[in-house]
Amino acid sequence: MTNLDLLLLKGPPSGDLAGGLNDLRFTILTKGMPANGDGMSDLRIYIWLILLNAPPVRTDVYLDLVRQGASPAYTKIRNDTFRTLATDPLFRRRVTENSLTRVLNAVAWKLNDAHEARVNGWQSPPTLSDFGGSPETTFNSRQSFTTGTRTEVSNSDAEQVGYVQGMNVLAAPFLYAARSEVEAFVAFEKLITQECPAYVRGPMDGVHKGLRLVDTVLEIVDPKLYSHLMSKGMHAELYAFASVLTMSACTPPLPEVLQLWDFLFAYGPHLNILCIVAQLILIRDQILGSPSPNQILRSFPPLQAAKVIQVATSFAAKIPPDIYEQIINHAK
Repeated sequence: MTNLDLLLLKGPPSGDLAGGLNDLRFTILTKGMPANGDGMSDLRIYIWLILLNAPPVRTDVYLDLVRQGASPAYTKIRNDTFRTLATDPLFRRRVTENSLTRVLNAVAWKLNDAHEARVNGWQSPPTLSDFGGSPETTFNSRQSFTTGTRTEVSNSDAEQVGYVQGMNVLAAPFLYAARSEVEAFVAFEKLITQECPAYVRGPMDGVHKGLRLVDTVLEIVDPKLYSHLMSKGMHAELYAFASVLTMSACTPPLPEVLQLWDFLFAYGPHLNILCIVAQLILIRDQILGSPSPNQILRSFPPLQAAKVIQVATSFAAKIPPDIYEQIINHAK
């Protein structure tokens, strides 16, 4: 039995939640999540729920949202679901379009109901923790990867998120990893309302901030590569939008995405910015040797999670504190 199995079975030693979380993060960083060649793991979705501080909900809470029928975002959702990871045989074999549609539609209803409650002053919009779980049984906010603490988004911010194109890809890994739709729903809703609401709120300001930070971080860690891309007019806005919005879920293969997400949920999804820069560093020779780097960056090469994480962590300490603070908060 692995350390991860023991943690899920018995909880952290002596009830030390902070210590248990630190051990969990370190295990993920150094040993990874046990999984087969398709990226399937019996533990992954439960570890993700712990790391996202997402307590379980009763199944009928999810089913009630599904039974509400088509949400105001339903047409947009159906325009996106059929093309979600359309070329990935692993995803298509395990996750149906109907399943993805139900989860996205349920989340859209949850966000819509919360927004209406806030606007009309009916009540304080419920959070998922109102339907199960308690502060005594859930983990506190995790530490950022280097220094400082992670901040929690306010309810007023979370309530304003809505369905935007790209959320289908962001939801896809949850459905692939989960053992039920309700688990995927809980984890996905927690991610977009607490970790990255600015990615899916209004004009997606968080994504645009993230893109500017990709340029900023690249200039810090590799000035030569940055200058070469800038000389060709290649700002991150032109090639990294999907990578920022989906936390690299748009870049196959899916098992590597799952491994990268293990790291991001352990140490903070904001580190997606560093991981995108790391992907550029890994192909820097190709980019520097090309008179038209846009051809190379039109689609990123296959994701190599372990290498990306290694490179990203190697230059994390080089980021000035003020820039790192922007990285931590850019998606809030």
